[in-house]
Amino acid sequence: MSATINHSLHNAFLSLDHDELARVLTTTENVLIIQDLDGVCMGLVKDPLTRVINPDYVKATQAFDNHFFVLTNGEHIGKRGVNSIIERAFGDRATVQNNNNYLPGLAAGGVQWQNRAGEVSHPGVSEAELNFLEAIPDRFRSAFRNFFSKHEGILDAETLNHCIESSVLDNVASPTANLNTFYEVLSPQHIGTYRNLQLNIQALTTELLHDAEGQGLEGSFFVHYAPNLGRNASGNEVLLPASDGDSGTTDFQFMLRGAIKEAGVLALLNRYYHHRTGSYPLGEDFSVRQAPKSHAELLELVKNNFDPAQMPLIVGVGDTVTSNVDDQDGKLEIRRGGSDRNFLYLIQEIGKITNTGNIVVYIDSSGGEVKNRKPLKLSDSNPPTVLEGPGDTRDQSDPLVLNVAFPGGYQQYADFFIAIASSQLSVNSHQSTASKGQ
Repeated sequence: MSATINHSLHNAFLSLDHDELARVLTTTENVLIIQDLDGVCMGLVKDPLTRVINPDYVKATQAFDNHFFVLTNGEHIGKRGVNSIIERAFGDRATVQNNNNYLPGLAAGGVQWQNRAGEVSHPGVSEAELNFLEAIPDRFRSAFRNFFSKHEGILDAETLNHCIESSVLDNVASPTANLNTFYEVLSPQHIGTYRNLQLNIQALTTELLHDAEGQGLEGSFFVHYAPNLGRNASGNEVLLPASDGDSGTTDFQFMLRGAIKEAGVLALLNRYYHHRTGSYPLGEDFSVRQAPKSHAELLELVKNNFDPAQMPLIVGVGDTVTSNVDDQDGKLEIRRGGSDRNFLYLIQEIGKITNTGNIVVYIDSSGGEVKNRKPLKLSDSNPPTVLEGPGDTRDQSDPLVLNVAFPGGYQQYADFFIAIASSQLSVNSHQSTASKGQ
């Protein structure tokens, strides 16, 4: 049997009791933190090349060594990767390498693994798939130039070049078109052009999927929209069109099939069990690409393979959770999405079936440069409470419960993490030498 739950946060809704969260994190020996990056410990910015991270936060994560992993749709490596951001924050690469200051965990939705030493691999990914992905950034660049050649006079050459440079993310495992910079220069005067640009890039990604099939890579890839309106009946994510004051879907990520964050939770849990017990419940070679697709099947995999006596209290941290309600002649149509929703929900449900009291933490990233997030609404009382969450207030049946909130955004969360890391933590007392380098 799993340990008795020693806190009430798993039943809370948007609690601001950060002292209790600190107590749980610093006194629970068997704890596993899984967190997103952009908007959580870094600000959301229009140009990904301008992202920054607090080096004190990076060092603080070492206090939870082997109990802390990132899970992001971004990447560790490359010009726009998190590793480069960390190296800039510390001043030079050698300092980061010598002190193992890279952030461990899964990137590119779960197909890019990295340990603290910065050693990177792509479990379950073939050379042919990586070669196909390598050519995609140039396709994005050509698409932008072709689009604006048909919309002459809207952007001058210098602005267009700047937007393309900012928007084409030449990631190794998840090449991406990020439209934030285009939205800034097109909105509000040319919002119609921006919507057409969304559709144009969507059409290109569909074309790329067909091209992959023609090269014998059928089923290798999918397209992730961020933010999105959830998934349709076919299991594909739904584009969020721009509206007045809302950029809608800005990121079109061409990703490897299976690279979804909820599958990444199981891959990280598999590694965590090896650190703790010396064996991999799902096998040493398990990767997200082998994981089942449905939420129910993922939970079944947990129930059938992971010893509940060794199950950690999992704390999931994210910032991208949406719900949108359309009123169709009095009938409400609810669409729930957000790139963190599914992995946070899986963590919540694992806590229920294993009685570990898992905690879902929500970071309010509405204060960043990217203006497509609904801010939390706080009361005027002292101390304040959260009156409204990030979803539509008419969505009264959302199964995902956000237990703890940080309305002050990534700065508040990073300061919190730095503070708890300064305590004498018990989480490092059971490190396994067998897990080093894993």
